[in-house]
Amino acid sequence: MEESLQLQFQRFEQLPSPTEFASQIESKNVPAVFNGCIKDWKAFVKWNPATGGLDYLQERVGSSTVEAMLSKTAPVFYGDIRSHERVQLPFSTFIDFCKQNMRNTDSIGGSLLQSERHQDAVTDVDQDCLLSGDVPQQIYLAQVPIMNSEDRERVQLEGLREDIQTPTFLETKELASVNLWMNNAQSRSSTHYDPHHNVLCVVTGSKQVVLWPPSAIPFLYPMPVYGEASNHSSVALENPDLSLYPRAKCSMDYSQKVILQAGDALFIPEGW
Repeated sequence: MEESLQLQFQRFEQLPSPTEFASQIESKNVPAVFNGCIKDWKAFVKWNPATGGLDYLQERVGSSTVEAMLSKTAPVFYGDIRSHERVQLPFSTFIDFCKQNMRNTDSIGGSLLQSERHQDAVTDVDQDCLLSGDVPQQIYLAQVPIMNSEDRERVQLEGLREDIQTPTFLETKELASVNLWMNNAQSRSSTHYDPHHNVLCVVTGSKQVVLWPPSAIPFLYPMPVYGEASNHSSVALENPDLSLYPRAKCSMDYSQKVILQAGDALFIPEGW
């Protein structure tokens, strides 16, 4: 048990071949970081907000309707359905939120003031208010389909598929889906696992990921299996209630932190 809790992720400067990935990484069920893996993607250049990427996305697929997450607990987005609602809005509207957030961040103290102003207003928000642009801090895009092999009708941003190239080590694999996450720098998601392998690619910005092996699940208190978010942890990492979740006191002892920069990719095995 102790050994299975201490599995360390690997970091690669050179991309493995498909055979090496299957035999040395995937088969071991341990995460791996691939530095600079996606720097040859068109998206790496075209989507960068610092070089007009938001205008590019707005022009390319701005008319598409996407499903966004509107949360009462921002900047932390929990999997529990009681803490958020899903809303339909034009992708162009979300891009406008991003532009507004960039303008506020460029102003002295603007981002902080914006966050404070919206902190208490979330519970009363409705979709009309959302579409008027009043609550950019409480909304983010999660798992918006760019490609889905099983449900073509769900795909909302198919026009972006040609900007993404399959990493060479996955060339022999059949991809089930390609999804977009997009949010401001303060956003965090609750601890969760997926029932399949993932490759997380950071196109722009940076992301810190905290990883636990499947054997650490007892420390993370998964939500009830009959709920929407049974793959999410009940424990708030920032201030865990140890009276309710006493084993959580040990959870960070078995975690690993990975910081991904733009261009990096992280292989997250099933169950991590």
